[in-house]
Amino acid sequence: MQEEALLRKQLVTLLTGSEAHANFDAAVKDLPAALRGKRPKGAEHSPWELLEHLRMAQWDILDFSRNPGYQEKNWPEDYWPKSPEPPTEKEWDHSVHAFRKDLKAICDLVVDKSTDLFAKIPHGSGQTILREALLVADHNAYHVGQLVLVRRLLGAWK
Repeated sequence: MQEEALLRKQLVTLLTGSEAHANFDAAVKDLPAALRGKRPKGAEHSPWELLEHLRMAQWDILDFSRNPGYQEKNWPEDYWPKSPEPPTEKEWDHSVHAFRKDLKAICDLVVDKSTDLFAKIPHGSGQTILREALLVADHNAYHVGQLVLVRRLLGAWK
């Protein structure tokens, strides 16, 4: 049981921490509104596109992990925003808030002792909650790194 508690704790640290790289909060902190929809030269995405993709993909993984009625989405159209610019400043804030809320829900699922991290998700094809948590951590780390790079290219990274 001690090993399982340690695994759960380490998973949450992996999902939320910044031990090896900048975390989500650092990547979105104080980004000027005027730069959120800009694609710098050489970059494929704007900060808004990366933020929304992070939110959409994370939500999809969370939904799959806990919803027996999960409906598979279409790639890539259901995982990227339609425009490089956020429709409004409020939409940026909403997306940041939703990302944090869903990340907390994933962490809550991981730390819940009634969650069997190793059991196959009944409506899946062999996936486990452990696998889905690791997928979220990996996907988020990749795109948070892109967001930091885009901010650097825009001159908006410390």
